[in-house]
Amino acid sequence: MGEYLARTEACLLCDYLSTEIERKERLVCENEHFVALVPFWAVWPFEILVIGRRHITGMDQFTEGERDSLAGILKQVTMSYDRLFDTLFPYTMGFHQRPTDGDEHPECHLHAHFFPPLLRSAAVRKFMVGYEMLAMPQRDITAEQAAARLRDVVNRL
Repeated sequence: MGEYLARTEACLLCDYLSTEIERKERLVCENEHFVALVPFWAVWPFEILVIGRRHITGMDQFTEGERDSLAGILKQVTMSYDRLFDTLFPYTMGFHQRPTDGDEHPECHLHAHFFPPLLRSAAVRKFMVGYEMLAMPQRDITAEQAAARLRDVVNRL
């Protein structure tokens, strides 16, 4: 991401978010400060990327409104997961923010990843296998199909 910033003088995730907002086909939900979408590179079925609309590098830069908006979108995402197959939906979630070495790191853009292991139903789980770990990830639905199903659930919340 540092190379992209040096070459374009822009943040890679800011530019990516602009493209996704314009296209709208992989958006799941959004609010004033955050967007949840299924990234085109998703490896897991129903994987979600949560990105802030404002370029910040860490949670310590949140306004009060951004803090509240993040809580709101995280609630929407997790509730939509539970409603997708009408079951408690397992997932792994983590945040990426700038390194803690004291530098500014303008190439970093705070974001979160959700990696849920359920495939087409509550009974069908996805497990990473050798080919996916060592070669090319496999998925049986497109990012657009996953986003459409999740968006439908969000709209029913």
